[in-house]
Amino acid sequence: MRNLKKICVLAVVVLLGFTSQSIAQAKRDLSVSRVPSSKVTYKKTTKKVPSVRSVPNKTPINYKGQNYYYANNTYYTQTGGRYTVIPPKVGFRIKTVPVNYKLVRYNNHNYYHSQGIFYIQINNEYEVVNPEVGTIVYELPNDYEKVVIDGNTYYEYVNVLYEKIQIDGTRAYEVVGIIEME
Repeated sequence: MRNLKKICVLAVVVLLGFTSQSIAQAKRDLSVSRVPSSKVTYKKTTKKVPSVRSVPNKTPINYKGQNYYYANNTYYTQTGGRYTVIPPKVGFRIKTVPVNYKLVRYNNHNYYHSQGIFYIQINNEYEVVNPEVGTIVYELPNDYEKVVIDGNTYYEYVNVLYEKIQIDGTRAYEVVGIIEME
């Protein structure tokens, strides 16, 4: 009788151990991919847009009717006599990748990632692109936004959605989707 109790207790402990271990290792499936902007709620209502009075390089780079000025690894546009920081649009091309880029490899693609912007090399130029879902980076730009979609919190920068993850005890951010502007 005593052995039967020991066996029952041992079986319960082993069963609970396997159950809790499998729950701890389950990965959430938060497939987001493409999200209409109407489903996105920003946690902060206002966003500070930095501006300066002048930039060293006054030569404009025109892309789809938008003049860009590039200085100190930052893109600017001129508005009302001041230069405001603006991220380049997808499709924008430059001759040289910013000096502070990090090479990010995912699915046989080499992305040049700098301040939240992803570039791929096409011939002798670098084109701004949206990254693939699943791409991982280890830092976000300072002006990212926290957003809520269907009750889940994500991080957004230039319409790219990230989820905070851990890789070998290090914080990282995985691309989970793109916000489609309506």
